[in-house]
Amino acid sequence: MSEQKWLNCRLIDLAEQLEPNGHAVSLPVISRILRAQNYNLRVNVKQVAGKQVPERDQQFRHLREQRTEHLQAGEPSISVDTKKKELIGNFKNAGRIWCKSPQKVDVHDFPSDALGRAVPYGIYDLRHNCGTVYIGTSGDTPAFAVDNIAHWCQGEMSERYPRPSRLFIEADSGGSNSARSRVWKQHLQLKVADAFGLTITVCHYPTGTSKWNPVEHRLFSEISKTWAGCPLRSFDLMQQYISETKTETGLSVRAHLVTQEYKTGLAVSDDEMDALNLQRHETCPQWNYTIHPRLSRSDF
Repeated sequence: MSEQKWLNCRLIDLAEQLEPNGHAVSLPVISRILRAQNYNLRVNVKQVAGKQVPERDQQFRHLREQRTEHLQAGEPSISVDTKKKELIGNFKNAGRIWCKSPQKVDVHDFPSDALGRAVPYGIYDLRHNCGTVYIGTSGDTPAFAVDNIAHWCQGEMSERYPRPSRLFIEADSGGSNSARSRVWKQHLQLKVADAFGLTITVCHYPTGTSKWNPVEHRLFSEISKTWAGCPLRSFDLMQQYISETKTETGLSVRAHLVTQEYKTGLAVSDDEMDALNLQRHETCPQWNYTIHPRLSRSDF
Protein backbone atom coordinates (compact mmCIF):
# COMPACT_ATOMS: atom_id res chain seq x y z
CA MET A 1 0.00 0.00 0.00
CA SER A 2 1.07 3.58 -0.57
CA GLU A 3 1.40 6.24 2.10
CA GLN A 4 -2.20 7.35 1.40
CA LYS A 5 -4.51 6.77 4.35
CA TRP A 6 -7.91 5.28 3.54
CA LEU A 7 -10.88 6.18 5.70
CA ASN A 8 -14.26 4.57 6.09
CA CYS A 9 -15.82 7.93 5.31
CA ARG A 10 -13.79 10.71 3.67
CA LEU A 11 -14.61 14.41 3.83
CA ILE A 12 -15.55 14.36 0.16
CA ASP A 13 -18.01 11.54 0.91
CA LEU A 14 -19.66 13.71 3.55
CA ALA A 15 -19.84 16.63 1.11
CA GLU A 16 -21.53 14.45 -1.52
CA GLN A 17 -24.12 13.29 1.02
CA LEU A 18 -24.86 16.84 2.20
CA GLU A 19 -25.29 18.35 -1.25
CA PRO A 20 -28.56 16.52 -2.17
CA ASN A 21 -30.04 17.88 1.06
CA GLY A 22 -29.31 21.46 0.03
CA HIS A 23 -26.04 21.93 1.92
CA ALA A 24 -23.18 22.87 -0.37
CA VAL A 25 -20.26 22.83 2.04
CA SER A 26 -16.56 22.87 1.22
CA LEU A 27 -14.16 20.32 2.65
CA PRO A 28 -12.31 22.80 4.94
CA VAL A 29 -15.63 23.86 6.47
CA ILE A 30 -16.62 20.25 7.10
CA SER A 31 -13.24 19.63 8.71
CA ARG A 32 -13.59 22.68 11.01
CA ILE A 33 -17.11 21.67 12.04
CA LEU A 34 -16.01 18.12 12.85
CA ARG A 35 -13.04 19.31 14.93
CA ALA A 36 -15.25 21.80 16.76
CA GLN A 37 -17.40 18.83 17.81
CA ASN A 38 -14.27 16.94 18.95
CA TYR A 39 -14.20 14.65 15.93
CA ASN A 40 -10.67 13.76 14.77
CA LEU A 41 -8.92 11.02 12.87
CA ARG A 42 -8.12 8.46 15.55
CA VAL A 43 -6.70 4.98 15.79
CA ASN A 44 -7.85 2.15 18.05
CA VAL A 45 -6.59 2.37 21.64
CA LYS A 46 -5.67 -0.80 23.50
CA GLN A 47 -7.18 -0.16 26.94
CA VAL A 48 -9.68 -2.95 27.50
CA ALA A 49 -7.87 -5.60 29.51
CA GLY A 50 -10.41 -8.29 28.76
CA LYS A 51 -10.99 -11.23 31.06
CA GLN A 52 -8.82 -10.96 34.18
CA VAL A 53 -7.38 -13.93 36.04
CA PRO A 54 -8.95 -13.87 39.52
CA GLU A 55 -5.70 -14.84 41.27
CA ARG A 56 -3.57 -12.32 39.36
CA ASP A 57 -2.80 -9.98 42.28
CA GLN A 58 -2.32 -12.91 44.65
CA GLN A 59 0.20 -14.47 42.26
CA PHE A 60 2.18 -11.25 41.87
CA ARG A 61 2.42 -10.89 45.63
CA HIS A 62 3.56 -14.48 46.05
CA LEU A 63 6.12 -14.14 43.25
CA ARG A 64 7.54 -11.00 44.82
CA GLU A 65 7.79 -12.70 48.21
CA GLN A 66 9.63 -15.67 46.72
CA ARG A 67 12.01 -13.41 44.79
CA THR A 68 12.79 -11.27 47.83
CA GLU A 69 13.35 -14.30 50.05
CA HIS A 70 15.81 -15.91 47.62
CA LEU A 71 17.69 -12.68 46.94
CA GLN A 72 18.08 -11.91 50.63
CA ALA A 73 19.41 -15.41 51.18
CA GLY A 74 22.04 -14.88 48.48
CA GLU A 75 20.64 -17.66 46.30
CA PRO A 76 20.62 -17.42 42.48
CA SER A 77 17.44 -15.91 41.06
CA ILE A 78 16.84 -15.80 37.32
CA SER A 79 14.17 -14.64 34.90
CA VAL A 80 13.77 -16.67 31.70
CA ASP A 81 11.87 -16.40 28.42
CA THR A 82 12.21 -16.81 24.67
CA LYS A 83 12.68 -13.60 22.68
CA LYS A 84 10.94 -13.07 19.34
CA LYS A 85 12.22 -15.54 16.76
CA GLU A 86 14.25 -13.90 13.99
CA LEU A 87 14.84 -14.85 10.36
CA ILE A 88 18.56 -14.83 9.60
CA GLY A 89 19.40 -13.32 6.24
CA ASN A 90 19.46 -10.11 4.25
CA PHE A 91 16.16 -8.90 5.68
CA LYS A 92 14.94 -5.56 7.00
CA ASN A 93 15.30 -5.05 10.74
CA ALA A 94 13.11 -2.44 12.41
CA GLY A 95 14.81 0.72 13.62
CA ARG A 96 17.10 3.48 12.31
CA ILE A 97 20.88 3.97 12.42
CA TRP A 98 23.23 6.83 11.52
CA CYS A 99 24.74 6.19 8.10
CA LYS A 100 25.37 8.01 4.80
CA SER A 101 23.18 5.63 2.80
CA PRO A 102 20.65 2.98 3.85
CA GLN A 103 21.58 -0.67 3.68
CA LYS A 104 19.94 -2.57 0.86
CA VAL A 105 17.92 -5.59 1.96
CA ASP A 106 15.56 -8.05 0.30
CA VAL A 107 12.16 -6.78 -0.76
CA HIS A 108 10.40 -9.81 0.74
CA ASP A 109 11.07 -11.68 3.99
CA PHE A 110 10.56 -15.15 2.58
CA PRO A 111 11.64 -17.93 4.98
CA SER A 112 12.94 -19.88 1.98
CA ASP A 113 15.57 -17.16 1.45
CA ALA A 114 16.75 -17.28 5.07
CA LEU A 115 19.78 -19.11 6.43
CA GLY A 116 17.54 -20.26 9.26
CA ARG A 117 15.34 -19.07 12.08
CA ALA A 118 17.02 -18.06 15.32
CA VAL A 119 15.38 -18.90 18.65
CA PRO A 120 16.93 -16.61 21.32
CA TYR A 121 16.34 -17.99 24.83
CA GLY A 122 17.29 -15.49 27.51
CA ILE A 123 18.34 -15.93 31.14
CA TYR A 124 18.61 -12.80 33.26
CA ASP A 125 20.45 -12.86 36.61
CA LEU A 126 18.41 -10.59 38.88
CA ARG A 127 21.19 -10.09 41.45
CA HIS A 128 24.14 -9.36 39.17
CA ASN A 129 22.35 -7.60 36.28
CA CYS A 130 23.81 -10.08 33.81
CA GLY A 131 22.09 -11.64 30.84
CA THR A 132 22.80 -14.77 28.84
CA VAL A 133 21.17 -15.57 25.51
CA TYR A 134 21.27 -19.01 23.91
CA ILE A 135 20.65 -18.74 20.17
CA GLY A 136 18.94 -21.93 19.09
CA THR A 137 18.67 -23.05 15.47
CA SER A 138 15.98 -25.68 16.09
CA GLY A 139 12.61 -25.66 17.85
CA ASP A 140 11.64 -23.71 20.95
CA THR A 141 10.97 -26.75 23.12
CA PRO A 142 11.00 -27.38 26.88
CA ALA A 143 14.10 -29.56 26.44
CA PHE A 144 15.87 -26.65 24.74
CA ALA A 145 14.90 -24.27 27.55
CA VAL A 146 16.05 -26.57 30.36
CA ASP A 147 19.33 -27.43 28.58
CA ASN A 148 20.09 -23.70 28.49
CA ILE A 149 19.34 -23.34 32.20
CA ALA A 150 21.56 -26.36 32.95
CA HIS A 151 24.36 -24.82 30.87
CA TRP A 152 23.94 -21.56 32.79
CA CYS A 153 24.11 -23.42 36.12
CA GLN A 154 27.27 -25.22 35.09
CA GLY A 155 29.00 -22.05 33.92
CA GLU A 156 27.80 -18.70 35.19
CA MET A 157 26.06 -19.85 38.35
CA SER A 158 29.21 -21.60 39.54
CA GLU A 159 31.18 -18.40 38.84
CA ARG A 160 28.95 -16.11 40.90
CA TYR A 161 27.46 -18.32 43.62
CA PRO A 162 29.63 -20.58 45.83
CA ARG A 163 27.78 -23.89 46.29
CA PRO A 164 24.19 -22.67 46.12
CA SER A 165 21.47 -24.90 47.49
CA ARG A 166 18.44 -23.28 45.82
CA LEU A 167 17.49 -21.71 42.50
CA PHE A 168 14.57 -19.37 41.89
CA ILE A 169 13.09 -19.13 38.37
CA GLU A 170 10.56 -16.60 37.06
CA ALA A 171 8.91 -17.65 33.79
CA ASP A 172 5.87 -17.03 31.64
CA SER A 173 2.91 -19.39 31.68
CA GLY A 174 3.26 -20.45 28.05
CA GLY A 175 5.88 -21.31 25.48
CA SER A 176 8.81 -23.63 26.11
CA ASN A 177 8.64 -23.00 29.88
CA SER A 178 4.89 -23.43 30.15
CA ALA A 179 3.33 -23.86 33.57
CA ARG A 180 1.42 -26.89 32.23
CA SER A 181 4.33 -28.56 30.44
CA ARG A 182 5.24 -31.94 31.88
CA VAL A 183 8.44 -32.10 29.81
CA TRP A 184 9.59 -28.79 31.32
CA LYS A 185 9.13 -30.10 34.85
CA GLN A 186 10.68 -33.50 34.14
CA HIS A 187 13.81 -32.00 32.55
CA LEU A 188 14.17 -29.51 35.42
CA GLN A 189 14.15 -32.47 37.79
CA LEU A 190 16.68 -34.53 35.82
CA LYS A 191 19.05 -31.93 34.38
CA VAL A 192 19.05 -29.24 37.07
CA ALA A 193 17.68 -30.39 40.44
CA ASP A 194 19.23 -33.87 40.40
CA ALA A 195 22.33 -32.90 38.41
CA PHE A 196 23.34 -29.94 40.61
CA GLY A 197 21.62 -30.80 43.88
CA LEU A 198 19.46 -27.70 43.71
CA THR A 199 16.02 -27.09 45.15
CA ILE A 200 14.25 -25.25 42.34
CA THR A 201 11.34 -22.91 42.99
CA VAL A 202 9.43 -21.86 39.87
CA CYS A 203 6.86 -19.05 39.76
CA HIS A 204 4.99 -18.40 36.53
CA TYR A 205 3.44 -15.11 35.47
CA PRO A 206 -0.31 -15.30 34.79
CA THR A 207 -1.44 -15.26 31.17
CA GLY A 208 -1.21 -11.79 29.63
CA THR A 209 1.29 -10.40 32.16
CA SER A 210 4.60 -11.42 30.59
CA LYS A 211 5.65 -7.78 30.11
CA TRP A 212 6.40 -7.66 33.86
CA ASN A 213 8.89 -10.51 33.53
CA PRO A 214 12.29 -8.81 34.18
CA VAL A 215 13.99 -10.55 31.26
CA GLU A 216 11.65 -8.68 28.92
CA HIS A 217 12.35 -5.09 29.95
CA ARG A 218 15.86 -5.48 31.37
CA LEU A 219 17.45 -7.71 28.72
CA PHE A 220 15.38 -8.19 25.57
CA SER A 221 14.52 -4.51 25.18
CA GLU A 222 18.20 -3.56 25.33
CA ILE A 223 19.13 -6.19 22.74
CA SER A 224 16.48 -4.80 20.38
CA LYS A 225 18.03 -1.34 20.79
CA THR A 226 21.51 -2.68 20.00
CA TRP A 227 20.59 -4.24 16.67
CA ALA A 228 17.88 -1.75 15.65
CA GLY A 229 18.19 -1.05 11.94
CA CYS A 230 20.92 -3.68 11.50
CA PRO A 231 20.06 -6.67 9.28
CA LEU A 232 20.78 -10.00 10.99
CA ARG A 233 22.62 -11.53 8.03
CA SER A 234 24.22 -14.42 9.93
CA PHE A 235 24.03 -16.25 13.24
CA ASP A 236 27.52 -15.03 14.13
CA LEU A 237 26.48 -11.43 13.52
CA MET A 238 23.42 -11.89 15.70
CA GLN A 239 25.60 -13.37 18.44
CA GLN A 240 27.95 -10.39 18.14
CA TYR A 241 25.14 -7.84 18.51
CA ILE A 242 23.82 -9.61 21.60
CA SER A 243 27.28 -9.78 23.19
CA GLU A 244 27.80 -6.06 22.58
CA THR A 245 24.61 -5.12 24.45
CA LYS A 246 25.25 -3.02 27.55
CA THR A 247 23.67 -0.22 29.56
CA GLU A 248 24.82 2.64 31.78
CA THR A 249 23.51 0.72 34.80
CA GLY A 250 26.02 -2.08 34.19
CA LEU A 251 24.18 -4.71 32.15
CA SER A 252 26.49 -7.24 30.53
CA VAL A 253 25.38 -9.98 28.16
CA ARG A 254 26.87 -13.24 26.94
CA ALA A 255 25.66 -15.10 23.86
CA HIS A 256 26.01 -18.76 22.88
CA LEU A 257 25.05 -20.50 19.65
CA VAL A 258 23.16 -23.79 20.14
CA THR A 259 23.16 -26.00 17.04
CA GLN A 260 21.61 -29.09 18.65
CA GLU A 261 18.38 -30.33 17.11
CA TYR A 262 15.38 -30.63 19.43
CA LYS A 263 12.39 -32.85 18.70
CA THR A 264 8.86 -31.71 19.32
CA GLY A 265 5.93 -33.76 20.58
CA LEU A 266 7.67 -35.40 23.53
CA ALA A 267 5.32 -36.78 26.18
CA VAL A 268 5.66 -37.63 29.86
CA SER A 269 3.52 -40.39 31.32
CA ASP A 270 1.61 -40.25 34.61
CA ASP A 271 4.09 -42.68 36.18
CA GLU A 272 7.01 -40.48 35.17
CA MET A 273 5.27 -37.45 36.67
CA ASP A 274 4.63 -39.33 39.92
CA ALA A 275 8.36 -40.08 40.11
CA LEU A 276 9.22 -36.37 40.24
CA ASN A 277 10.03 -34.84 43.62
CA LEU A 278 7.68 -31.93 42.97
CA GLN A 279 5.72 -30.04 45.58
CA ARG A 280 3.09 -27.49 44.60
CA HIS A 281 2.64 -24.36 46.70
CA GLU A 282 -0.56 -23.68 48.59
CA THR A 283 -0.76 -20.27 46.87
CA CYS A 284 -1.83 -20.62 43.23
CA PRO A 285 -0.54 -24.19 42.83
CA GLN A 286 -1.14 -24.05 39.08
CA TRP A 287 1.71 -21.51 38.79
CA ASN A 288 3.98 -22.19 41.76
CA TYR A 289 5.91 -25.32 42.64
CA THR A 290 9.21 -26.46 44.09
CA ILE A 291 11.28 -29.34 42.70
CA HIS A 292 13.61 -30.99 45.21
CA PRO A 293 16.64 -33.07 44.22
CA ARG A 294 16.19 -36.81 44.62
CA LEU A 295 19.67 -37.07 46.14
CA SER A 296 20.94 -35.46 49.35
CA ARG A 297 23.50 -32.66 49.31
CA SER A 298 26.16 -35.03 50.65
CA ASP A 299 25.96 -37.02 47.39
CA PHE A 300 27.32 -34.10 45.37
